[in-house]
Amino acid sequence: MDLPSRCAHEITREFPPERSDIRYEVADVFRAYGAGYRAKHKLSAPQAKAMAAIETCRTAALGGHVDQCDHCGHTETSYNSCRNRSCPKCRGSQRSAWVDARELELLPIQYFDIVFALPHLLISLARYNFELLYGLLFTSAAETLQTFARNRGDGTLGIIMVLHTWGQT
Repeated sequence: MDLPSRCAHEITREFPPERSDIRYEVADVFRAYGAGYRAKHKLSAPQAKAMAAIETCRTAALGGHVDQCDHCGHTETSYNSCRNRSCPKCRGSQRSAWVDARELELLPIQYFDIVFALPHLLISLARYNFELLYGLLFTSAAETLQTFARNRGDGTLGIIMVLHTWGQT
């Protein structure tokens, strides 16, 4: 099927989005309420930098360029992005590409996420015998899973274990 001899920007304008209601973005909220929020709350330097970047992303504040159609002369202005790693507009496609790449690395098998928690009474003991206690936790968790696999289906599991703590350390 041949397209009419019109420009792409004219054709795409004929197809409005499925929903015409207003949709807000993080940048809209930051622009509307950011100054008031910053006046009442102290932000860390990285938080303030990210908020400022998101507020100015794809606006005239960051500059831009003008595209002109060779066919009809129609012009459209495109503004530069902030490229901040916290910006949902700038990093959304990169995040999606990263997830897609990780999915290609997965084997075509079932994956399960199983959590083994240290009883609350032993947490204080872990502060003094970190290697011993967490070593026992990992060993017993792995042995439990392997025993379960052997008893239920004559299998051996591949296991990746991660110590997840609630603190920064």
